[in-house]
Amino acid sequence: MAKRSTKAPASGADTIGIRYIESSALVAALLENDAEALKGVRTRGRKVTSALTIAEAARAILRARAAARLTADQERAAVRALRRFERRCFLVAVSDAILTRVRRPFPIEPVRTLDAVHLATTELLGEPPPLIVVVTRDVRVRENAQALGYGVE
Repeated sequence: MAKRSTKAPASGADTIGIRYIESSALVAALLENDAEALKGVRTRGRKVTSALTIAEAARAILRARAAARLTADQERAAVRALRRFERRCFLVAVSDAILTRVRRPFPIEPVRTLDAVHLATTELLGEPPPLIVVVTRDVRVRENAQALGYGVE
């Protein structure tokens, strides 16, 4: 079972190379076999994501199957890959602190609510931006993460 927490990963050597995997990148890797997304998700480093990412990816798989974009076999493979990712990733719960941060502006507005949850989660990891890379395919998340000082892939 994946670790769930409202706290950031412990400081020190474990935090060097934190990779925050945002939903759009995970979905692109799982459903589109996007080479850049796959690379971003698979690159070494401590992988961290919001519990929201797992829910969004699971919903994307269900939507793809309902729209006949995936066969039953492809759906099963995507679900297995999502479960494997979840086991290997540090999951951050959507906490009251994250929801409080979501209510304040980000550097580049407008930002959609779910994107704001990802950005707030990244900020509340408590690590200096140079120690975190945000892996995303979303332009709003990308631009805001860069404006906040995070590396972006």
